[in-house]
Amino acid sequence: MLATQKALEELARKRDQFATYQSQHGEGLSAYRTLLAALCERYPSAAALDARLDVVAHETQVGARPTAEYDGWRSRVGAHTPHAPQLPAFPFAHDFAHHEQARAWAELLRGVTTFAVDGSQLPPWRDASVPLALIQVAVFENPHEPPAPYIKDAAVTLLSPDELLNAPSDELDERTGEDYGYSERITHLRRYELEIELIVARMASLAGRGIQRERVVAFYDGSLIPSFALKAPPTYRNRYAQATRNLLAASARYRIPLIGFIDTSYARDILTMLALLASDQQTGDQRMPGKQEARSLRDALLWHGRLRWGDRTPAFRSARYDLARLGQGGQQGTSDTADAASEGIDPATEVAFVYLQTALDRPPARIEFPMWMLNDGLLDHVMDVTRAEVIAGGGYPYPIEAADATAVISAVDRAQFYALFQEFAEREGLHFTFSRKALSKSRRRL
Repeated sequence: MLATQKALEELARKRDQFATYQSQHGEGLSAYRTLLAALCERYPSAAALDARLDVVAHETQVGARPTAEYDGWRSRVGAHTPHAPQLPAFPFAHDFAHHEQARAWAELLRGVTTFAVDGSQLPPWRDASVPLALIQVAVFENPHEPPAPYIKDAAVTLLSPDELLNAPSDELDERTGEDYGYSERITHLRRYELEIELIVARMASLAGRGIQRERVVAFYDGSLIPSFALKAPPTYRNRYAQATRNLLAASARYRIPLIGFIDTSYARDILTMLALLASDQQTGDQRMPGKQEARSLRDALLWHGRLRWGDRTPAFRSARYDLARLGQGGQQGTSDTADAASEGIDPATEVAFVYLQTALDRPPARIEFPMWMLNDGLLDHVMDVTRAEVIAGGGYPYPIEAADATAVISAVDRAQFYALFQEFAEREGLHFTFSRKALSKSRRRL
């Protein structure tokens, strides 16, 4: 039970610290917003901004680079508000008076096949004398063409003792060098690989049926830039990188648009770019936040409260190049250049991103996609499909919601699986032991 009164007293005691944080956070955000709004005035074209980033990079990564949409935004700003600096944004062309209007507009999904894949897992079970883990990956596909039915299916994979024990352990004893544990990381990696394999398989199937690329959009619940893998051991890094390359290459090969949807993004690519630009220019009376103060900031907050529903930013090209760094063993010193090819990056795996306002009470979502979609002129269409699926899902893309609901493993499901395994072991004469606590939970929850 929470000691409510004591918690309230502790909050009151640290009230000034919260107020200081709020003030510093607001000042830092304001400084970066000023820099972002000034891009239009300082850099007349994407080429000019790119050239300046080349100068200030100094062998460091610049986070983000402009695309041709920067020029489109700048010409729009110049035509409508020549003297009012504003944040880079493209307004959504529609304004819905009520949800019925929004749903009527979302009928543009008719005849467009959308699908999503999501997964869930049971980590290695420690209440049995044998290690095993379970992964369930689900797909939801909707052709939006009645009476054609939607597809909802799942694939289930078990990780056996060999797979768990032969992977690098999470429990190395730094004092003795002994390694008696087994890996939970391998479960997360295998789930990621299986999700990618299922998306690629659906792409191949749809492409084989000759569906036009304008009539298909694939959704992935997460980033297309696996930066998290930089913290993993080399074996895992390489496999995460290969799986991601396979996904991006399949999207380019089959010309099927792919969306990586991040509802709450902590990416700092735009902030990194702005900080580099600020390092060699006068910022007036605006004090730039230090590293400690900037830690609470993220790109999405720059546009929070400044966009209407459906508005989005111009597309920026990711210049984090973490996928290339993963391929180089995760080297931290990989420099940034305007030409991704000079870094050994396959153009088919280049990723761009926008921020899209999908809910008025939250910062915008980050939408990542292969660069080829922008080059082929598909981005506006795919953004409309994404907006329509967000309307259908009540604030979150419906295909992702449906795939998640199919894949999720509840506490009851977990207990059911463990009971099934115990029955299987007894029936097959496998003499494993189970903790009394686990047996009790299994009986009580079924």
